[in-house]
Amino acid sequence: MRLGLERTVVNEDVYARTLGRFREAGVVLPTFAQLRDPSTIPAALRGQLAGVDPDAPHPLNLFRVHWFNDASRRGLAAVPGHLEIPPQLTGVRARIVLALGNRFPMIHAHKVLAAYGCLVPRVVTGQFDPTRHRAVWPSTGNYCRGGVAISRILGCRGVAVLPENMSQERFDWLDRWVASPSDVVRTPGSESNVKEIYDACAALDRDPQNVVFNQFCEFGNYLVHRTCTGAALEKLFGALTAGRKGRLAAFVSASGSAGTLAAGDHLKARLGARIVAVEAVECPTLLENGFGEHNIQGIGDKHVPYIHNVMNTDVVVGVSDRASDGLLVLFNTEEGRRYLVERRGIDAAVVAQLRDMGLSSIANLVAAVKTAHALDLDEDDVIVTVATDGAAMYGSEVGRLTRKHFGGRFDAVTAGETWGRALGGASTDHVLELTHRERRRIFNLGYFTWVEQQGVTLQEFTSRARQSFWDGLLELVPAWDAMIAEFNARSGAAALGSATSAGAGG
Repeated sequence: MRLGLERTVVNEDVYARTLGRFREAGVVLPTFAQLRDPSTIPAALRGQLAGVDPDAPHPLNLFRVHWFNDASRRGLAAVPGHLEIPPQLTGVRARIVLALGNRFPMIHAHKVLAAYGCLVPRVVTGQFDPTRHRAVWPSTGNYCRGGVAISRILGCRGVAVLPENMSQERFDWLDRWVASPSDVVRTPGSESNVKEIYDACAALDRDPQNVVFNQFCEFGNYLVHRTCTGAALEKLFGALTAGRKGRLAAFVSASGSAGTLAAGDHLKARLGARIVAVEAVECPTLLENGFGEHNIQGIGDKHVPYIHNVMNTDVVVGVSDRASDGLLVLFNTEEGRRYLVERRGIDAAVVAQLRDMGLSSIANLVAAVKTAHALDLDEDDVIVTVATDGAAMYGSEVGRLTRKHFGGRFDAVTAGETWGRALGGASTDHVLELTHRERRRIFNLGYFTWVEQQGVTLQEFTSRARQSFWDGLLELVPAWDAMIAEFNARSGAAALGSATSAGAGG
């Protein structure tokens, strides 16, 4: 049960109590199909959404947990919000496009989709009781914020577990959303210290009132991204190439929990895209079975996530946090923006949009540039990646990184040097096209985390080496959607008028 693969109710008492709580709070659960294609959300409900603040803990905001929010985040867009990076900035001919995660509700990051994908199967199968349980959300920042936001909507306690050295903006947000300061658990270290997060969760898990939603091994995380993110990016690619030649050469995503990488399975099956996993050069786990510490906040490392379909991954690209640090400063300072407009000839409106990229988003951009070099891509090739969150989550980091890397002063010269090192001079170093043998090496590396430390059986572990295993998981989605529909009907909240309350825990 810990891996979230159930498709029947396992505890009728919990199920009944949850029905009562949702009925009282007016909570309706969207199906995976509705988040995949939000135009299928009932028109009456979409009409009510227009008056709901996208940053409020309102139950209707669950129906905004998708890629098709418009720029105001109050209406629907026909195509996911995106940013195409011009060749004057990338230095390559291939088209590089980022889908914008900061259009998601409440947390301005796409990890709220992962949190929902992990939670809803536990709710409709009677494994999570919002009247008694605390939801524990381990992550390096955005996933735990998404989990806390959804927990508050459901009227239950959400506990965020994250490293103490993450950006201050993450903690400021959590302080506003959690029920108590004790619901924010700060673990030692920074981005690279995932093991310490696991240790904290192991201690919390000893209390039966805590339910740990471990994004690294919850198949709901994999499935919500394969079905929803994958379909959204397929639609984006179709819009990008409408009326012109183009092929989807690659999908690029930082490893992290490997949830977002699942979109690559969809894009590879549908469009033949290569799947590119990104990690920090300073902690080259997939590249070299290595270790270390870095500042690409949001991607995690030092282990292979259980839900990473390693045997379907085609390329691994290492990006230095010096590149992502420097580009964050370049994109978010007056001198940096002036350099891009005046010296690189980039349209000022495009430069203004660069604030839609946070640290891991920038790492994805750099990795896409390196991929274009490594695969000799041209103007007919499209690389799609995601901007997990925007620079708003890293305002405090800009000054710190300016002091760390540039002695406290960032001028036109350092701006040019930064672009030259990170993008103009990007090369094929730390790029590995995976052979079958290399895939097996990376796959086997996961044994030490999941079998030796987390108690997964060897049979469960090795079964994931077959593509048929991952494709078979897709059968869970319609089963869960049917259970969601039945749950909504039985709670009574599916009568849309009951969903207009101010929101549980509001």
